[in-house]
Amino acid sequence: MSDTPTNSPANQPIKQANQRGAARLAAVQALYQMDIGGTGVLEIVAEYETHRLGQEIDGDTYLKADASWFRSIVAGVVRDQRLLDPLIGTALQDDWALSRLDSTVRAILRAGTFELRERKDVPVAVIVTEYVEIAKAFFEQDEPKLVNAVLDRIARTIRTDVKK
Repeated sequence: MSDTPTNSPANQPIKQANQRGAARLAAVQALYQMDIGGTGVLEIVAEYETHRLGQEIDGDTYLKADASWFRSIVAGVVRDQRLLDPLIGTALQDDWALSRLDSTVRAILRAGTFELRERKDVPVAVIVTEYVEIAKAFFEQDEPKLVNAVLDRIARTIRTDVKK
């Protein structure tokens, strides 16, 4: 008989990091970088895939990410921004314009709205929760609540799998 208990960490299966979650986070960072620096989509995707996803930079290790998921979000947001921004604008409070939001919040909302529109195979709750968690990684105050409320409003208008 072994001295190691069966429920010890050594005997537990190693859980893979959520590669789609890592892709979502990287996509938000890339969209932010594009918004602030004016970097093009091909350049930013190449930079992230070559130097960031699953790599170590300045002592920080980036999680291994689903590269195709990352690409689809970044390219899809760029391609569909003229459709996404009005959806987000409609879901904001009357006195708020999308341009007034922090660039990171804009990137989170655009990526989340893109997934709500395009990824019908992913449950709304998963998409909203993932982007709220990303907001919590960057903000401690009201921004995660805003992300939750806006993505929930958008989901209720464009998805049939949401309780009205």
